Amino acid sequence: MPYPIDKKFVIAVSSSALFDLGESDRVFRDQGPVAYKAYQEQNRDEILGKGVAFPFIRRFLNINARFGAEQPVEVVLLSRNSAATGQRVFRSIRHHGLDISRAAFTEGKSPYPYIPAFNASLFLSANENDVQKAIAACYPAGAVLPSAVFDDPDDEELRVAFDFDGVLADDEAETVYRNGQLRQFHQHELDRSHIPHNPGPLADLFRKLAIMQQLEDRTIEQDRNYKRILRTAIITARNAPAHERVITTLESWGVSANETFFLGGMSKERILTIFKPHIFFDDQKSHLSARGKDIPMVHIPFGIANRGKPESAESAY
Repeated sequence: MPYPIDKKFVIAVSSSALFDLGESDRVFRDQGPVAYKAYQEQNRDEILGKGVAFPFIRRFLNINARFGAEQPVEVVLLSRNSAATGQRVFRSIRHHGLDISRAAFTEGKSPYPYIPAFNASLFLSANENDVQKAIAACYPAGAVLPSAVFDDPDDEELRVAFDFDGVLADDEAETVYRNGQLRQFHQHELDRSHIPHNPGPLADLFRKLAIMQQLEDRTIEQDRNYKRILRTAIITARNAPAHERVITTLESWGVSANETFFLGGMSKERILTIFKPHIFFDDQKSHLSARGKDIPMVHIPFGIANRGKPESAESAY
């Protein structure tokens, strides 16, 4: 039987992350909400182009095609539009063949308070203010940054990449680094290598991706020709000896990534351009803005790295 919503793996997405709303946004900013509403009503049959999060969302929904009986995942639209102006969004959803049926339209208000109502493990939006409010409320959220959109229809695999500190784990280690030096950080992590980190904002998302991979593991046991569609990576600037606590943390959660990279200060772009994630989560915006514009980046405004202090260098860990 299909899972009920309270047991599903749910991702919430705003229309600004799912589709290219650049032109609509310009109308709103230049002419105001009345003109915006008229513009959307006049163009309700004009299909919106794909946004930065579209390739990720499309592949995420394809998990249901592999597990038709369970239908374990769902995407919910959380939008600042009204139901009337949101018609264009839903017509674009149908045009692109996305199986999205649930939505919240909040008519100009931030939709983040409804994240727990829909049991969402992630809220993606291009509105950074909404994302900051969600994180402040201890909800899992990320701000989609502008980038080119590439959606290869022949590439069915979903690749998701994460930074570790401030994303999967809390900012304890980052705080130690910022209040000391690299040597003190390494000693702190070595002394606590047997102690798991507390979960960060996207820990639940990572755990549920691991559950999807376990479903694939069981399918492979029955069908050796099954081709996996989900691949995860952790890409962190940590290196030895600080790497041990990452492993301890993941083991305590009962999860692992398909690929893990301890870069010791190397540029993450070297890995990202090979792994080619459909989405990459990092808590330090300057690290993201320095990346290639063809990699879908999501900023997680969490912890000490986002409290107005200078960000650490890429070589911090």
